[in-house]
Amino acid sequence: MAGLNGLAAALESYRGRDRLIRTLGYCCQLVGGVLAEHCPARSEVGTRLLVLSSQLSHCRTILRLFDDLAMFMCTKQYGLGTEEEDILVRCVSVLGNLADQLYYPCEHIAWAADTKILLVDSARWWVLSTALWGLSLLLGIARSLWLVLKLRQRLRCSAAVTSQLPQSRRRAMEAQVRSELLTVLGNVADLANAVHWLPPGILWAGRFPPWLVGLLGTISSLLSVYRAVRASGWDDTATS
Repeated sequence: MAGLNGLAAALESYRGRDRLIRTLGYCCQLVGGVLAEHCPARSEVGTRLLVLSSQLSHCRTILRLFDDLAMFMCTKQYGLGTEEEDILVRCVSVLGNLADQLYYPCEHIAWAADTKILLVDSARWWVLSTALWGLSLLLGIARSLWLVLKLRQRLRCSAAVTSQLPQSRRRAMEAQVRSELLTVLGNVADLANAVHWLPPGILWAGRFPPWLVGLLGTISSLLSVYRAVRASGWDDTATS
């Protein structure tokens, strides 16, 4: 019951609802793609699931029209990252915030062009927004890998000397390493999809079947849900 209450509380928040919509959308694309491609008897069901996935994705695009201010406040709060001890983490985080900040207006313009609100070429703006998303993912991967490297170095150094870290601090660092590795895995899955949505001729752009896009998105979405559950402590509450 505690887990159900936690889920209901998460769905009352924008981020929690967005995670659910994203997960459902990619799951529908995964199952729909498999049925449409490999199960002729179920191809009609697969097509319907693919349509549902497209509509859920469109829903998230509409909701992101209101994300600019929240992203701006996040970027403003972080600023130039003067509180960061590591210069690489600081630079990568600032660039990542800039890419995220620019992503939203580009996507809004692309959406407005598709709906004929603006008379511009939507394809160019979709490509630009996807490229910014891919850049943000690359920077996020670099940041997480660097943090994992630094944390593991500190853990090894503490084990090699007599004055080891307190057990609670060590557990916290090990938990952060696991969290960063999950972040890398999710970002890699999203980055693969981001490249797929770029214009043909760029790496593997346009070569993924719908089910593979759905699989990668489902992996990324489930990892995001898992990290959110761990951060909120639902799992500890549910088992108490």
